[in-house]
Amino acid sequence: MDNLTHSLIGAALAQCGLKRRTGLAMPAMILAANLPDIDAPCAIYGVESLSMRRGITHGPIALLALPLLLAGALITFDRWQARRGKRPEGRLPVHPGWLIALCYLGTFTHPLFDWFNNYGIRLLEPFSSRWFHGDTLFIIDIWILIMLGTALWRSVKAERAGRASWAVPARLACAGVAAYVAANIAISHLAEQQVRNDAPYPVVAVANPVPIAFWQREVLWRTADGWYGSMRCTALSCVRYPRVMRRIGMDDPRIPGLAAKDPAARAFLFWSRMPVAEAGPKGILLKDQRFMNSPARGTFSVLLKPSR
Repeated sequence: MDNLTHSLIGAALAQCGLKRRTGLAMPAMILAANLPDIDAPCAIYGVESLSMRRGITHGPIALLALPLLLAGALITFDRWQARRGKRPEGRLPVHPGWLIALCYLGTFTHPLFDWFNNYGIRLLEPFSSRWFHGDTLFIIDIWILIMLGTALWRSVKAERAGRASWAVPARLACAGVAAYVAANIAISHLAEQQVRNDAPYPVVAVANPVPIAFWQREVLWRTADGWYGSMRCTALSCVRYPRVMRRIGMDDPRIPGLAAKDPAARAFLFWSRMPVAEAGPKGILLKDQRFMNSPARGTFSVLLKPSR
């Protein structure tokens, strides 16, 4: 998910009452919820970063080590402020056990919500480079942002007014997000099943979440004999598009040799879940079916140029 969503998830959990357990709980939860994205600077490598993102920093070793490092840094910061006489008077005492626990909780929410979208995450790196895809939420889900943002505003307002029920809005929002995610899992599953059970009876069907219209899916399908297409579906029905069938094209014998010489192509094929190849006068364009209609589709494509 986007980092605003990750931040709101951490903040909402803290606002549920967890921030009263220890000093620095709120910044710990927000920072921890974004912590695995320390790999984000690799985006400067362009297409090659596809093989770098959501890997080692999202895997088990990092998920065990990073929360401890964050907690240690926050404890050190708190003590440094105390020595300088600049520790805020209103800050609760920092309890290392609680702070570590909250850092782990915030950090674990990150791979969970990254898994919910269709970009992919290598949850077992470095032990396995397998990609996992939840196909549940669009990468920026406006409804989650509204639920969490509104709840945080109401909760903080109630807290400042001295109301005993100040944590209730955040708790209701967290429960609402959980129910919303569960409903979206069901929508994706039912949409995929409809497409698999209809002609041309594809062997692969991926429910691609779409922005805003959470009840709909762009179900991408592939047949065993090399054709692909898509349908717009809800949990109950699908609409077949005109000219639905196109050749996947990945059986072009030139692709392995050309890709072996191109680092960007190797990175793309390592990451790509649904690669498509289109031969043209300039070369062979590799694309991923999941992002062919995305405004950022240029980021998810590589042009293989034949050697002269």
